[in-house]
Amino acid sequence: MLKWIWLSVIVLVLDLVTKAYASDQLTLHQPVPMFPGFNFTLMHNTGAAFSFLSEASGWQRWFFSIIAIGVSAGIVVWLKRLATNQVWTAVALALILGGALGNVWDRLTLGYVVDFIQVYYDRWYWPAFNIADSAISVGAVILIIDSFRTARDEKNPSSEEVRH
Repeated sequence: MLKWIWLSVIVLVLDLVTKAYASDQLTLHQPVPMFPGFNFTLMHNTGAAFSFLSEASGWQRWFFSIIAIGVSAGIVVWLKRLATNQVWTAVALALILGGALGNVWDRLTLGYVVDFIQVYYDRWYWPAFNIADSAISVGAVILIIDSFRTARDEKNPSSEEVRH
């Protein structure tokens, strides 16, 4: 199922292009309202999700990069071992891989991850994120849903599978 790597490449390219555009067009920490509940706001995240460990002394850059590279290698191996009928798992893994590589690229080249999408309601703001984060999140949701579907199918095999 390595044929799904093209999806990872699309996520990676889209992520890097939008981050470069945001970095060029936006001013750090200055929201640009698009419509109620949605801003473009350039942020530099030196931590992980939700700025976890962003106040650390710098070691987290390398720590998160090594983890992301290791996870990415594991995802490639997992993709390679998938059966051809495991399409949703392959899509989920390809999205996660593309997102992980987009964020690790930022960490290695910039020392931080560029975030620029800000969603809010009234005075409650979701932490800023990017295309890579979105792909990782969507991929994780697909993976979870697919795991429930797979477990259900294994528990209740169809009559076609029972005959064989």
